[in-house]
Amino acid sequence: MTSRVEHDPPSLPTVRLEGVTRSYGEGSRRRDVLRDVNLEIAAGERLALLGRSGSGKSTLLNLLGAIDRPDAGRILIGNRDLSRAGERERTLFRRRHVGFVYQFFNLIPTLSAGDNLGLPLELNRVGEAEIQARVAEALEAVGLADRHDDFPDRLSGGEQQRLAAARALIHRPTLVLADEPTGNLDAGSGARVLDLLTRLSRERGTTLVLVTHSLAAAQRVDRILALVDGRIQPVAEGIAW
Repeated sequence: MTSRVEHDPPSLPTVRLEGVTRSYGEGSRRRDVLRDVNLEIAAGERLALLGRSGSGKSTLLNLLGAIDRPDAGRILIGNRDLSRAGERERTLFRRRHVGFVYQFFNLIPTLSAGDNLGLPLELNRVGEAEIQARVAEALEAVGLADRHDDFPDRLSGGEQQRLAAARALIHRPTLVLADEPTGNLDAGSGARVLDLLTRLSRERGTTLVLVTHSLAAAQRVDRILALVDGRIQPVAEGIAW
Protein backbone atom coordinates (compact mmCIF):
# COMPACT_ATOMS: atom_id res chain seq x y z
CA MET A 1 0.00 0.00 0.00
CA THR A 2 1.24 3.47 -0.86
CA SER A 3 2.26 5.55 2.15
CA ARG A 4 0.25 8.68 2.86
CA VAL A 5 1.83 12.10 2.61
CA GLU A 6 -0.30 15.13 3.43
CA HIS A 7 -0.30 18.00 0.95
CA ASP A 8 -1.42 21.53 1.58
CA PRO A 9 -3.84 22.72 -1.10
CA PRO A 10 -1.76 24.43 -3.79
CA SER A 11 -2.18 28.15 -4.18
CA LEU A 12 -3.88 29.22 -7.39
CA PRO A 13 -1.55 30.65 -10.00
CA THR A 14 -1.35 33.93 -11.68
CA VAL A 15 0.43 32.97 -14.89
CA ARG A 16 2.71 35.58 -16.37
CA LEU A 17 4.84 35.40 -19.51
CA GLU A 18 7.37 38.17 -20.01
CA GLY A 19 9.10 38.51 -23.38
CA VAL A 20 9.01 34.77 -24.05
CA THR A 21 10.76 33.62 -27.21
CA ARG A 22 11.20 30.07 -28.50
CA SER A 23 12.77 28.89 -31.74
CA TYR A 24 13.74 25.57 -33.31
CA GLY A 25 16.47 24.56 -35.69
CA GLU A 26 15.56 23.56 -39.23
CA GLY A 27 18.78 22.42 -40.83
CA SER A 28 21.17 25.35 -40.76
CA ARG A 29 18.38 27.83 -40.02
CA ARG A 30 16.34 28.63 -36.94
CA ARG A 31 12.61 29.26 -37.04
CA ASP A 32 11.02 31.56 -34.48
CA VAL A 33 7.87 29.89 -33.14
CA LEU A 34 7.14 32.33 -30.30
CA ARG A 35 8.26 35.95 -30.51
CA ASP A 36 8.40 38.19 -27.46
CA VAL A 37 5.17 36.81 -25.99
CA ASN A 38 3.69 38.74 -23.06
CA LEU A 39 0.61 37.32 -21.35
CA GLU A 40 -1.05 37.34 -17.96
CA ILE A 41 -3.72 34.83 -16.88
CA ALA A 42 -5.64 35.45 -13.66
CA ALA A 43 -6.05 32.80 -11.01
CA GLY A 44 -9.09 30.67 -11.79
CA GLU A 45 -9.52 32.15 -15.26
CA ARG A 46 -10.55 30.03 -18.24
CA LEU A 47 -8.64 31.24 -21.28
CA ALA A 48 -8.86 30.03 -24.88
CA LEU A 49 -5.96 30.50 -27.25
CA LEU A 50 -6.88 30.31 -30.92
CA GLY A 51 -4.37 29.56 -33.62
CA ARG A 52 -3.95 27.73 -36.87
CA SER A 53 -1.73 24.69 -37.28
CA GLY A 54 1.91 25.63 -36.81
CA SER A 55 1.14 28.87 -35.00
CA GLY A 56 3.01 27.83 -31.85
CA LYS A 57 0.06 26.84 -29.68
CA SER A 58 1.50 23.51 -28.54
CA THR A 59 4.92 25.09 -28.00
CA LEU A 60 3.33 27.62 -25.68
CA LEU A 61 1.52 24.89 -23.75
CA ASN A 62 4.77 22.95 -23.35
CA LEU A 63 6.33 26.06 -21.83
CA LEU A 64 3.39 26.69 -19.50
CA GLY A 65 3.46 23.03 -18.44
CA ALA A 66 7.18 23.16 -17.62
CA ILE A 67 7.97 20.54 -20.27
CA ASP A 68 10.29 22.96 -22.04
CA ARG A 69 12.06 26.23 -21.32
CA PRO A 70 12.11 29.41 -23.39
CA ASP A 71 15.15 30.69 -25.23
CA ALA A 72 14.52 34.11 -23.71
CA GLY A 73 12.06 35.72 -21.33
CA ARG A 74 10.41 34.52 -18.13
CA ILE A 75 7.49 32.25 -17.26
CA LEU A 76 6.13 32.77 -13.77
CA ILE A 77 3.36 30.73 -12.14
CA GLY A 78 2.64 32.18 -8.76
CA ASN A 79 6.06 33.18 -7.47
CA ARG A 80 7.89 30.37 -9.27
CA ASP A 81 10.07 31.20 -12.27
CA LEU A 82 9.85 28.08 -14.43
CA SER A 83 12.17 29.51 -17.06
CA ARG A 84 15.04 29.17 -14.56
CA ALA A 85 14.05 25.77 -13.12
CA GLY A 86 16.06 22.62 -13.79
CA GLU A 87 14.59 19.43 -15.18
CA ARG A 88 13.89 17.75 -11.82
CA GLU A 89 12.23 20.85 -10.38
CA ARG A 90 10.05 21.18 -13.48
CA THR A 91 9.10 17.49 -13.33
CA LEU A 92 7.99 17.78 -9.73
CA PHE A 93 6.12 20.99 -10.50
CA ARG A 94 4.21 19.33 -13.36
CA ARG A 95 3.38 16.29 -11.26
CA ARG A 96 1.85 18.35 -8.47
CA HIS A 97 0.49 21.50 -10.08
CA VAL A 98 -0.39 20.81 -13.74
CA GLY A 99 -3.01 18.67 -15.45
CA PHE A 100 -2.94 17.92 -19.18
CA VAL A 101 -5.70 17.01 -21.64
CA TYR A 102 -4.56 16.00 -25.11
CA GLN A 103 -6.29 15.51 -28.45
CA PHE A 104 -5.46 11.81 -28.54
CA PHE A 105 -6.36 11.08 -24.89
CA ASN A 106 -2.93 9.64 -23.88
CA LEU A 107 -4.52 7.06 -21.61
CA ILE A 108 -2.39 4.06 -20.67
CA PRO A 109 -3.94 1.15 -22.59
CA THR A 110 -2.80 -1.54 -20.12
CA LEU A 111 -4.49 0.18 -17.16
CA SER A 112 -8.19 0.20 -16.40
CA ALA A 113 -10.12 3.44 -16.25
CA GLY A 114 -9.82 3.48 -12.48
CA ASP A 115 -6.10 2.78 -12.54
CA ASN A 116 -5.52 5.50 -15.15
CA LEU A 117 -7.08 7.94 -12.71
CA GLY A 118 -5.20 6.57 -9.73
CA LEU A 119 -1.75 6.87 -11.28
CA PRO A 120 -1.30 10.67 -10.83
CA LEU A 121 -2.28 10.26 -7.20
CA GLU A 122 0.20 7.43 -6.67
CA LEU A 123 2.95 9.57 -8.17
CA ASN A 124 2.04 12.27 -5.63
CA ARG A 125 2.16 9.66 -2.84
CA VAL A 126 -1.49 9.95 -1.88
CA GLY A 127 -2.70 7.16 0.43
CA GLU A 128 -4.53 4.15 -0.99
CA ALA A 129 -7.85 4.84 0.76
CA GLU A 130 -7.94 8.41 -0.51
CA ILE A 131 -6.97 7.26 -4.01
CA GLN A 132 -9.95 4.93 -4.13
CA ALA A 133 -12.28 7.64 -2.82
CA ARG A 134 -11.06 10.26 -5.32
CA VAL A 135 -11.19 7.81 -8.24
CA ALA A 136 -14.79 6.88 -7.44
CA GLU A 137 -15.73 10.57 -7.11
CA ALA A 138 -14.00 11.47 -10.39
CA LEU A 139 -15.65 8.65 -12.34
CA GLU A 140 -19.02 9.72 -11.00
CA ALA A 141 -18.35 13.35 -11.97
CA VAL A 142 -17.68 12.45 -15.60
CA GLY A 143 -20.51 9.91 -15.92
CA LEU A 144 -18.30 6.82 -15.92
CA ALA A 145 -19.06 5.38 -12.50
CA ASP A 146 -19.78 1.94 -13.98
CA ARG A 147 -16.60 1.81 -16.09
CA HIS A 148 -13.97 1.57 -13.31
CA ASP A 149 -12.60 -1.79 -14.47
CA ASP A 150 -12.89 -1.23 -18.22
CA PHE A 151 -9.76 -0.65 -20.28
CA PRO A 152 -9.54 2.37 -22.62
CA ASP A 153 -10.19 0.31 -25.76
CA ARG A 154 -13.60 -0.59 -24.37
CA LEU A 155 -14.58 3.09 -24.14
CA SER A 156 -15.86 5.34 -26.92
CA GLY A 157 -13.82 8.35 -28.00
CA GLY A 158 -16.02 10.68 -25.98
CA GLU A 159 -15.76 8.45 -22.91
CA GLN A 160 -11.98 8.31 -23.22
CA GLN A 161 -11.75 12.09 -23.39
CA ARG A 162 -14.04 12.46 -20.39
CA LEU A 163 -11.75 10.06 -18.54
CA ALA A 164 -8.75 12.13 -19.66
CA ALA A 165 -10.41 15.28 -18.31
CA ALA A 166 -11.00 13.54 -14.98
CA ARG A 167 -7.36 12.43 -14.89
CA ALA A 168 -6.19 16.00 -15.52
CA LEU A 169 -8.11 17.24 -12.48
CA ILE A 170 -7.91 14.34 -10.04
CA HIS A 171 -4.71 15.45 -8.31
CA ARG A 172 -6.23 18.90 -7.77
CA PRO A 173 -3.79 20.87 -9.90
CA THR A 174 -3.67 24.63 -10.01
CA LEU A 175 -3.38 24.77 -13.80
CA VAL A 176 -5.01 22.61 -16.50
CA LEU A 177 -3.71 22.75 -20.07
CA ALA A 178 -5.98 21.38 -22.79
CA ASP A 179 -4.43 20.90 -26.24
CA GLU A 180 -7.15 20.54 -28.92
CA PRO A 181 -9.22 18.33 -26.56
CA THR A 182 -12.08 17.99 -29.06
CA GLY A 183 -9.99 17.57 -32.20
CA ASN A 184 -10.50 13.79 -32.32
CA LEU A 185 -14.22 13.82 -31.47
CA ASP A 186 -17.47 14.37 -33.33
CA ALA A 187 -19.28 17.65 -32.70
CA GLY A 188 -21.71 16.27 -30.10
CA SER A 189 -19.05 14.45 -28.07
CA GLY A 190 -16.72 17.43 -28.32
CA ALA A 191 -19.35 19.81 -26.97
CA ARG A 192 -20.05 17.51 -24.02
CA VAL A 193 -16.35 17.22 -23.20
CA LEU A 194 -15.90 21.01 -23.30
CA ASP A 195 -18.94 21.54 -21.10
CA LEU A 196 -17.55 19.01 -18.65
CA LEU A 197 -14.04 20.46 -18.64
CA THR A 198 -15.16 24.04 -18.15
CA ARG A 199 -17.68 23.06 -15.47
CA LEU A 200 -15.18 21.02 -13.47
CA SER A 201 -12.51 23.71 -13.69
CA ARG A 202 -15.04 26.30 -12.52
CA GLU A 203 -16.21 24.15 -9.61
CA ARG A 204 -12.61 23.55 -8.49
CA GLY A 205 -11.36 27.08 -9.09
CA THR A 206 -8.72 25.74 -11.49
CA THR A 207 -7.03 27.94 -14.07
CA LEU A 208 -7.72 26.50 -17.53
CA VAL A 209 -5.86 27.23 -20.76
CA LEU A 210 -7.61 25.77 -23.79
CA VAL A 211 -5.68 25.69 -27.04
CA THR A 212 -7.82 25.19 -30.13
CA HIS A 213 -8.34 26.17 -33.76
CA SER A 214 -12.13 26.16 -33.22
CA LEU A 215 -13.82 29.47 -32.47
CA ALA A 216 -16.94 27.59 -31.33
CA ALA A 217 -14.88 25.72 -28.73
CA ALA A 218 -13.13 28.90 -27.61
CA GLN A 219 -16.41 30.72 -26.99
CA ARG A 220 -17.15 28.50 -23.97
CA VAL A 221 -14.53 30.18 -21.77
CA ASP A 222 -13.95 33.57 -20.14
CA ARG A 223 -11.48 35.14 -22.55
CA ILE A 224 -10.22 34.45 -26.07
CA LEU A 225 -6.86 35.42 -27.54
CA ALA A 226 -5.14 34.46 -30.76
CA LEU A 227 -1.62 33.31 -31.51
CA VAL A 228 -0.59 34.61 -34.94
CA ASP A 229 2.96 34.53 -36.32
CA GLY A 230 4.30 33.70 -32.88
CA ARG A 231 2.63 36.63 -31.12
CA ILE A 232 -0.39 36.99 -28.84
CA GLN A 233 -3.08 39.34 -30.11
CA PRO A 234 -6.82 40.01 -29.77
CA VAL A 235 -9.13 37.90 -31.90
CA ALA A 236 -9.96 39.74 -35.09
CA GLU A 237 -13.52 39.56 -36.34
CA GLY A 238 -14.13 37.89 -39.66
CA ILE A 239 -11.10 35.58 -39.55
CA ALA A 240 -11.95 31.95 -40.26
CA TRP A 241 -10.13 29.75 -37.78
